[in-house]
Amino acid sequence: MACLEVCQESKFKEEQEGCTTLDGSVDFHGRPAIRTKSGSWLAGTIILLNQGLATLAFFGVGVNLVLFLTRVLQQNNADAANNVSKWTGTVYIFSLVGAFLSDSYWGRYKTCAIFQIIFVMGLVSLSLSSYLFLIRPKGCGNESLPCGQHSSSEIAMFYLSIYLVALGNGGYQPNIATFGADQFDEEDPQEGYSKVAYFSYFYLALNLGSLFSNTILGYFEDEGMWALGFWVSAGSAFAALVLFLCGTSRYRHFKPSGNPLSRKILHTHGFKFLDRAAFISPRDLHDQKHSVQNPWCLCPVTQVEEVKCILRLLPIWLCTIIYSVVFTQMASLFVEQGAAMKTTVSNFRIPPASMSSFDILSVAVFIFLYRRVLDPLVSRIKKSDSKGLTELQRMGIGLVIAVMAMVSAGIVECYRLKYAKGDCTHCEGSSPLSIFWQIPQYAFIGASEVFMYVGQLEFFNAQTPDGLKSFGSALCMTSISLGNYVSSLLVSIVMKISTGDHMPGWIPGNLNRGHLDRFYFLLAALTTIDLVVYIACAKWYKSIKLEGKYEDNDEPATFKV
Repeated sequence: MACLEVCQESKFKEEQEGCTTLDGSVDFHGRPAIRTKSGSWLAGTIILLNQGLATLAFFGVGVNLVLFLTRVLQQNNADAANNVSKWTGTVYIFSLVGAFLSDSYWGRYKTCAIFQIIFVMGLVSLSLSSYLFLIRPKGCGNESLPCGQHSSSEIAMFYLSIYLVALGNGGYQPNIATFGADQFDEEDPQEGYSKVAYFSYFYLALNLGSLFSNTILGYFEDEGMWALGFWVSAGSAFAALVLFLCGTSRYRHFKPSGNPLSRKILHTHGFKFLDRAAFISPRDLHDQKHSVQNPWCLCPVTQVEEVKCILRLLPIWLCTIIYSVVFTQMASLFVEQGAAMKTTVSNFRIPPASMSSFDILSVAVFIFLYRRVLDPLVSRIKKSDSKGLTELQRMGIGLVIAVMAMVSAGIVECYRLKYAKGDCTHCEGSSPLSIFWQIPQYAFIGASEVFMYVGQLEFFNAQTPDGLKSFGSALCMTSISLGNYVSSLLVSIVMKISTGDHMPGWIPGNLNRGHLDRFYFLLAALTTIDLVVYIACAKWYKSIKLEGKYEDNDEPATFKV
């Protein structure tokens, strides 16, 4: 009888092991995750919907922030563009904070929940301060009715609110991307393929979420209904938080500080000076005999290789910053350029910020084309079982398309200035050139995002060690952050150099008197130089070498003298 019970228990354990994930993920209670009851596309879809709602909320503020600063707070174009760049940059700087807390202490689920609560608080505060203090007189902030002056305390409340939004969204973003990828077991062939596809769908959800903000919300805010737009954003963020919490029992988790069943990283020959940390010295042998271990004196080979992984990623990461400078123009100078063009069709006025919907449509189209057409085609041309374009190749293509976007924007601005100056040299009114001439530059930006940012998400997630996955996603966000800061610095330098006694600078308050086209061509030249450097770095880069299976890693591997 006892023998039968032992056999039944052994059979039950074998069945359970067959049903659990192979990557070491656990459920909410810390038990091995059962494949059929957790993760996969059900959990992934919940996270995609959460991302879409949260993005709607974020862009409900961000997409028209430059117009809010100029119309409501009475800032000039250059200052408003710089403030938007600084704010957007701060959003992504906070991603490092979220990634650190996630990887080291809280785990991705708890980090996502806490920062989403902060996000909701910031949006509610922004909505209240705008409704009670900033939108005065009622209905101001549209193109025709300017708002009155504001006290320093009212402006301070506004900046506190938007930087709470920055903290909440920044800390949430890198973790939700990685947390979604955690729902797929990469050791399973089918789920491994779904994990790669997930990043494309994640970026698509991000863009579709912003579509409503860029069109419907953008229209209301452009007409002066700022408080309504901010309240809708707050409601969407709250709905995203509730949806995220509702999926709690379905998620798969990895504990902070990495997977308890970690893959060892094989030794590589680069950065050999770091290998000394894994060599056992006579002192280490003495300490081991007396059961004394100092992790600061002797490191496993895997830990040394983790440092090497980060060092190898840095040159690639630095090359993505200039691309982010190009990308950030869509939320600032593209909007200001559009506001200086003809924005009416019959009696309907097109909000300049809503033109970014063409960027979103471009993203959706190119994700479909890449996944369904280009990727299979490249795989057949290669005549191998490997996937199509590598992440590094796709990022390079993204840089090429970014150059095309800036050249397109510069050409449009040249024609806009030609028609504007022919109509009235010093007028501040809009140019007779239609705003729809901006469509190519937005479409090019969208296409470049599919290759650059989706490629980045996949690349940094794949090339970072198991215990630093959120940090890998945060690298994508911080490149956007530094891109915004570099953009702000570049605008300031250009304005200082180009402003003279009878020269208002390239980006003055009245764009008809400036040369925004020269700034766009400057960005095209800088991106071309960055592309050359990137190609050199991509050729130098060596991929991370991981063992194929997960295993217990309690015994640290070291080099013996």
